[in-house]
Amino acid sequence: MTFLDWLGLTNAGKPLQVGEAAPDVVSQDEQGAEVRLSDFYRDGFTLVYFYPKADTPGCTAQACSLRDDFAELQARGVRVVGVSADGPAAQLRFKEKHRLPFVLLADRERAVAKAFGVPLILGMTHRQSFLIHGGCIVWRDLGASTRAQARDVLNALGKLS
Repeated sequence: MTFLDWLGLTNAGKPLQVGEAAPDVVSQDEQGAEVRLSDFYRDGFTLVYFYPKADTPGCTAQACSLRDDFAELQARGVRVVGVSADGPAAQLRFKEKHRLPFVLLADRERAVAKAFGVPLILGMTHRQSFLIHGGCIVWRDLGASTRAQARDVLNALGKLS
């Protein structure tokens, strides 16, 4: 990765479109374990949501929105995966502090963000969300909400049914 890539001054590409295949990328989770995204795509829906930085006000509101409606999301068959460029230790602190019941990926090399075409701003991922079903993008939100992220996903699911 070049310095300009890290700063987010290069183009990450276009965000994936609805209907495109969801990328199969390997990253680390909050425990430092290797995780392959395609393992999440096998059953039901997978929400992959990107946020700039763990434990900041907007990112906390977004994560807590998903936490607070997690039972409903699970009942609708949705797995949730959060992604930021924070390291595993920061992701783990964030997860424990806010009792987040889902996986957080430590995308230090920005490989997940690049695979989804998520732009970087000063090395941090832009807030975007992608809903995946059957290995394909079925919904995306390129300006993901902080406080209403779960409601937005549930509304999208209602339209997909």
